[in-house]
Amino acid sequence: MAAVVAATVGVGATAAGAAPVPRDQRAAASTASSVDAVDVVDAAVDFEPEPIVWGRCADADLTEMGARCAFVKVPLDYGKPRGKTIQLAVSRVRHTAKKSAYQGVVLLNPGGPGASGLGLSTFGAIFEEKVSAAYDWIGFDPRGVGSSRPALSCDGDYFSYDRPPYVPGSRAVEKAWLARARGYAEDCAEAGGELLDHVTTADSARDLEVIRKALGRKKINFIGLSWGSYLGQVYSTMYPHRMRRAVLNGVVNPEKVWYRSNLDQDLAFDRNLGVFFGWVAAHHGTYRLGKTAKAVRKRYYQQVKALDRKAAGGQIGGDEWTDIFLSAGYGTSSWSDLARLFSGWVNNGHWKPLKARFDSTYSQDDGSDNDYANYLATVCTDAPWPRDWAIWRRDNTVMHSRAPFMTWSNAWYNAPCRYWEGRAGTRVDVTGRLSSSMLLINETRDAATPYPGALEVRSRFPKSVLIEVTGGLAHSVDLLNDNDCVDGVVDRYLLTGKLPKRVKGRTSDKQCAALDLPD
Repeated sequence: MAAVVAATVGVGATAAGAAPVPRDQRAAASTASSVDAVDVVDAAVDFEPEPIVWGRCADADLTEMGARCAFVKVPLDYGKPRGKTIQLAVSRVRHTAKKSAYQGVVLLNPGGPGASGLGLSTFGAIFEEKVSAAYDWIGFDPRGVGSSRPALSCDGDYFSYDRPPYVPGSRAVEKAWLARARGYAEDCAEAGGELLDHVTTADSARDLEVIRKALGRKKINFIGLSWGSYLGQVYSTMYPHRMRRAVLNGVVNPEKVWYRSNLDQDLAFDRNLGVFFGWVAAHHGTYRLGKTAKAVRKRYYQQVKALDRKAAGGQIGGDEWTDIFLSAGYGTSSWSDLARLFSGWVNNGHWKPLKARFDSTYSQDDGSDNDYANYLATVCTDAPWPRDWAIWRRDNTVMHSRAPFMTWSNAWYNAPCRYWEGRAGTRVDVTGRLSSSMLLINETRDAATPYPGALEVRSRFPKSVLIEVTGGLAHSVDLLNDNDCVDGVVDRYLLTGKLPKRVKGRTSDKQCAALDLPD
């Protein structure tokens, strides 16, 4: 089985706390944005969906993999279960095992929030054959996402070329970014309307419960990556007797949803970029970018400043350069490609490969911001954000002095939350009422969902077991790089329900070695 897939998300999409935040930041964040958690253990959703009628998938790749597709109607507003409905796109690849070996349905979410999960019904193919055969694999697009109806999109051109510099060296730059953030929030208010009041993680958890009903199952199994791990926590809190087995990979810290988590994320990404610089320096003979991590770092930030002054090809400025290298913080699989781009630009002036890399992640076509719009729709309303810009300025100025790589890009990525029209809820009090076991997986130096978050969730779910990939810096354990140690535990758990023994203390229960750095 391949290791559970990594969710590649935009800056600040999911996070927790890898390193300590300065005392003044903790105070600012707690007074400005932290809210008391609310206990949202629900009675059964007062909505009875129609049984799913499976048909042909519009996606030819899904059809080729044997998937069938459908829509599930759910209430727009669960406070008005007999009011307006919306449609969630779902897909299924059926089990092939005999009835005696059938284990039920497993729903999958790739994270984001805002990432499409419809194609994950084919995910079973990466597991051991007995595991793959034993389950019905259910992919779905959360409300507002992908093929679900309506699908939220606000401004496909928002990630255009050569934007104002991320680091606000003047009030004029700061005002320009604030105007952009306000404009995007206003565009989303116009495009999303009443949907924006109903895109919290708790809403998505209720959607899972409706999908369970529509599938006709008493319980579900669940695999959640990145933000999907938080969705799994919230569902397990709200419906503790409906979860059978859960694998949460790249574990979100439920204490830090979401303003504080993004500040912590800045430190963790900066640390991982430093490891990347050291790796590039160790291969100086190939890339010719510096013989020490310090030298490579210096050269990297020289490019940011130079491209802020004059964009390469009139398109790739300092912002785009920063966005391109963000993936270095998510794991090692992109390091060779990024180092070649870095070297090609510095040593040969090749900028078109930089543009191609940027375009592959930040498309500017109509509707291409669907993932970003839905990311904001959820994180902006899961809990309140500060409205006072002075708090943002102070927190991010202090953080930038310690972690310059993505502090301000992360701040601007989330800045529309300051103006968001959707009604903010209250952070869910994630609790371990779950009667069944739960498997948690986290790499020690995961920057997007830092390791302390996994320890926090382990402490809240007494029947959970945590696998730590020691020294690893990948997010959600990279699908393309098999880790046999992790794979074996996941396969066994899904097949038999058995987990490694839970140990005492605030620690991991089993340790797996990280994969080697790329050669």
